[in-house]
Amino acid sequence: MKPLFLIDTDTASDDAVALIMALRSPDVSVLAITAVAGNVAVQQAARNALYTAELCGANVPVFLGAEKPLQREHQSAHWFHGRDGLGDHGYPAPRRAPEKQHAVDAIVTTIDKNPGLVLVTLGPLTNIALALQRKPDIATKLSRCVIMGGAPCCEGNITPAAEYNIWCDPEAARIVLRSGLLVELVGWHLCRGEAVLKLDDIERVLSLDTPLSRFAIECNSRAQEAYFEQTGEHGISLPDPVAMSVALDPTIVTEQTQNYVDVETSSELTRGMTVVDRLHVARNERNRAVWAPALEKGVKAKVVWTIDNARWKKALFNALR
Repeated sequence: MKPLFLIDTDTASDDAVALIMALRSPDVSVLAITAVAGNVAVQQAARNALYTAELCGANVPVFLGAEKPLQREHQSAHWFHGRDGLGDHGYPAPRRAPEKQHAVDAIVTTIDKNPGLVLVTLGPLTNIALALQRKPDIATKLSRCVIMGGAPCCEGNITPAAEYNIWCDPEAARIVLRSGLLVELVGWHLCRGEAVLKLDDIERVLSLDTPLSRFAIECNSRAQEAYFEQTGEHGISLPDPVAMSVALDPTIVTEQTQNYVDVETSSELTRGMTVVDRLHVARNERNRAVWAPALEKGVKAKVVWTIDNARWKKALFNALR
C-alpha cells in the first residue's frame, strides 16, 4: 500500500513545486492539502494550492486553516514570492473552491482515520499546533512528521537567527516540537550551496518543455531575484521541494542526528531560533531548568544536516517531466 500524505502549506512559489513533486509521485497518495497563513494570506495559499493541483490533474481536497499565528500578527513574505506568492504572473483562478470544513478539523479527522499517515509541513506550524491542542493523541498516530523549517546551523533567512516558517509562529513550533510527534527537521541550510538550482539546472528544467516545468521556473521568477538580493548567489533556492524530497525518499539524507530541539519565543533578537542540543548538554545540571519541558517529555527530533544534492535534483527533474 502506498504511503498516505497530508500536506500543510502556505503555498507560494517553492511550495507549489513541492506540491507538484508529491502529486506527481507514483509512490504516495496525497489525501488532503491544508492551507495556513504564512508566505501569503491563507485564502491566497489555498487558491495557489488548488491551482497547482489543477495543473497536476489532481482532485485533492484543499482546506482553509488559520488566518494568523497563535499569538502574533501575520507577516507575509511578499517581498520574496510576490504579492500572489507565485511571482505575480496573473495566473487564472482555479476551477475548484476550498472545502467547507476547517483545516484543523480536517487534520484531526484525516489523521484519526489513517493511522500511519505521513505529515509534511511547508509553512508556519499554526494549523498543526491547533490540531494537537484539540486532540493531542494524533501525535501518536503519525508515522513521520517532516517539517520544512528551522536554521539549526544558526544562519536564518528572516533574521540572523531564524528561518521564516518557525519565526512566523514560534509558539506553534514550540507546541509541535514538544508534542511527541516524530519530527524530522529539514532546515533552510539544506537548500543552499549545491542544492540551489543553478543556471544550467534551470535550463535543464526548461528543456523538459512541459507545462509543469515552465510553471516551476516561471512562478519562482521573483524568488530567484530575491534570493540573489538576499545572498548574492545566482539560482533558485527551493526549501520546500528539498523537504518534500526527504519526505518522499528518506534515503537521500546523508547525515542526520537526533537531538533535543526547542524554539525561542520570548526574545526579539532570537525569536524563532531552533535551538539544537547537538552536544547533548541539556541533561547537565546547569541546563536542566531551561530544558525541563523537553526533558520531561523526552522530546527529540531528527535534524537533517546534509542530503545527496544530485539525487534531490534528479527527483525534481523526474516530477517535472
